[in-house]
Amino acid sequence: MSKIRGMRGLLASSIGVTCAAALALPLTPPATAAHAPVPASVSATAARPASTAAARPAPAHPARNGSAPDVRGGTQSLPLAPRTHDRTLGPATEQGLFRQDVRHFSLVGVIWDDPDVELHGRVQVRTRAAGTDVWSGWQDVETHNADHAADPDTAERTSGRVRGATAPLWVGDSDGVEVRVRAETGPRTEDTARGPRTATPVTPLPAGLRLELVDPGEETPVEPPPVEAPSAEPPSVQRARAIAAPDHIAPTAEPAEALAAVDASAVNLELSAPLGATEIPALDRRTTERELLALRDGQLTPAQRAKPYIGPRPRIVTRRGWGANEKLRERKFVYTKKVKAAFVHHTASGNGYRCAQAPSVIRGIYRYHVKSMGWRDIGYNFLVDKCGNIYEGRAGGVAKPVLGAHTLGFNTNSMGIAVLGSHGATKPPAATVKAIARLTAWKLGLHGANPRGKTYLKSGGGNLYRKGKNVRLNVISGHRDGFATECPGWQLYRKLDTTRTKAARLQGR
Repeated sequence: MSKIRGMRGLLASSIGVTCAAALALPLTPPATAAHAPVPASVSATAARPASTAAARPAPAHPARNGSAPDVRGGTQSLPLAPRTHDRTLGPATEQGLFRQDVRHFSLVGVIWDDPDVELHGRVQVRTRAAGTDVWSGWQDVETHNADHAADPDTAERTSGRVRGATAPLWVGDSDGVEVRVRAETGPRTEDTARGPRTATPVTPLPAGLRLELVDPGEETPVEPPPVEAPSAEPPSVQRARAIAAPDHIAPTAEPAEALAAVDASAVNLELSAPLGATEIPALDRRTTERELLALRDGQLTPAQRAKPYIGPRPRIVTRRGWGANEKLRERKFVYTKKVKAAFVHHTASGNGYRCAQAPSVIRGIYRYHVKSMGWRDIGYNFLVDKCGNIYEGRAGGVAKPVLGAHTLGFNTNSMGIAVLGSHGATKPPAATVKAIARLTAWKLGLHGANPRGKTYLKSGGGNLYRKGKNVRLNVISGHRDGFATECPGWQLYRKLDTTRTKAARLQGR
């Protein structure tokens, strides 16, 4: 019996020591754990409120413990949790995360499970500049983003991978984050037995809210291909040769990515851009007209052959030029019949980037569209930065009618041009407006469209026009012309008349 009592005493003391040790552990995960990406299917513990955090040892900064940004980029996906202490039944009116140390990221967004559900409320983030103790103020994230999407009933939209999402916000290199999502509330008058009363209903937040932290990766230095005379071989032969030896195009890539890079580059061979080109050079008017005859001779009328209305081809940075990881997207290219209209957008990702950072911003948006939102590729056909640089968007060839995911209901027979930035209150730079005019003068000219004209597009369904309705639109339209949205921001939208005039003049009209 005395042995039994001794064993009980030993067991009790062991349990006490174990519990004491457990209580002494910090409540935050170790720095190494904080560095690992959280898969979309795995839950993570939300950070505690500041009152609780103050009682524990300060967490180490991941970036200061030797963790560097991933060269290839990546996404951390963190589930949100209630931020309030309200214990009433029903859905939480505010979700988020308190200050957390995370791996490096530069772009943020919030996603949720059902793409057909809108987030009615306010999303705000604050971030810590990497390697410092400096936190930003609260920044608003654009919540109305469902109008940038593939058309209803298309394979891309019905893939089962698409999620609801805010617009992405560029915040620069950061290693700490805090986020809050507040449900929309508003007064409402209700009739009761005792007379009318004012109630404040709450619109529930979407299910499955997650914070996406996107690291666009580092831009891999690319050696431009040697200057050679245009090859006399057909593009199909050049592509076959590149597939046999893809190292010339993507020497450090995995085989699957190297082949995808060959395909993404080969579709621009018809523009005399060599395989692996980082940019498609600008042409003068006469050379552009000769190229038009070579590309679309069988589709041109005698009048178009005699007098082609097309602007000089502008310089375009290719996907390889901005560092696209071709392994992320779906391999197949999808086309529409022709380009009858151009829809102008803004990315609503903020204006706090330098022109030298534009390729990183695009890589971040690309990863967010594909890995976070579930799209097959970046949604826009082209992107333009604040310095007037033009970038190839969705893969498939800059001269081809690539089907995008930019204007819900009107992606067929159109193209989407997104200006990097937010232009509700901020005027777009003159260089940006000029670049849109140059791009539309050329691309619309390939398909015989007049930038100052009107055209008809059949709606695929949206909040302005029912599915199947033929809608008369400007050939150069703003996103808001096809969908009830603020995009492309009032300050950019009001510049579209100038853009139409400049584009038509560049076409020789």
